Amino acid sequence: MAHPGYGKRSAPDQQPRSGHDFMLLPLRERSIAGFIDHLPDGAAMDVKGLARQLPLYGQQAVGSALKALSVAGHLRRVRCLVSGAGGQVRWVFRTFWSRTARDNEWWAHLVGAEREQSAIAGPVGVEPSVVEPSAVEPVVVRPVTPVVPRQRAQEPAPPASDGRSPAYAALARLGRVDARLALSAADCAVLEPLAAEWFARGVDADYLVRALAAGLPAQVDSPVGFVRRRLTDKIPPHPPAVPQPPAAGAPVRLVMMECTKCGAPGRAEALPDGLCRPCRLPGDEEPLADLPAERDVRTYVAGLRDLLKAP
Repeated sequence: MAHPGYGKRSAPDQQPRSGHDFMLLPLRERSIAGFIDHLPDGAAMDVKGLARQLPLYGQQAVGSALKALSVAGHLRRVRCLVSGAGGQVRWVFRTFWSRTARDNEWWAHLVGAEREQSAIAGPVGVEPSVVEPSAVEPVVVRPVTPVVPRQRAQEPAPPASDGRSPAYAALARLGRVDARLALSAADCAVLEPLAAEWFARGVDADYLVRALAAGLPAQVDSPVGFVRRRLTDKIPPHPPAVPQPPAAGAPVRLVMMECTKCGAPGRAEALPDGLCRPCRLPGDEEPLADLPAERDVRTYVAGLRDLLKAP
């Protein structure tokens, strides 16, 4: 078992092992792919960990090989936000490995299925063999207190003492607030359903009376018609749904794919071949230093001697 870091996760629906696996890959990639394929789930898949296990290749060679294996469709790296103790969540980095080469659509479907499975699963525990301390970012989740709109009633208004509804009582108050809006008992009964719709949208009697009595014209010829028009035209919107804070100990889950080379997170559609745009550009590998050709060795040595003789 390798040291922790980017724990290996075997992808589903792989073909059985055979002697022809990875035959289309170059020698270095084929050797590293065969080593990774025999690692157990949870083993380290980070560059440093693999380089320690492979004495023939250094970290740069292992990193280039992992990039080539990602382009060939054998691996994808993801980061998962899992819940921990004490109300904290942290990122866990994993590498999905497939012996069978897959295309970008297949990997995108796998990451989407992993995200949906995490959304319906129970609390996700952090695996000690997968998490690398240096690759974990603690995030503290603080409960957010919802802001209740001022016009939203905390509890349904109690019915009037005479058995009338709060909407009827508010309409009856209009004539006492302003004589131009004096309504009869029959008018209040007719307008009661319209006023009740205001209460259903979270307002109270004071809000309703202020909205109907504000900005009155100098003369109101028909109070019942005027109030009916205002009840229809100035009806408030439905109150927005207040997001509920997560309960204490509730798991927070998020699955994101990341670039195999630089680790930049993103959607699966934005990371074809498991690489971000800068890492897909050609020429990102450092070229080897120019060495003299075999036929120029004598000229090269003669030049060095001349430099040594120079004062």
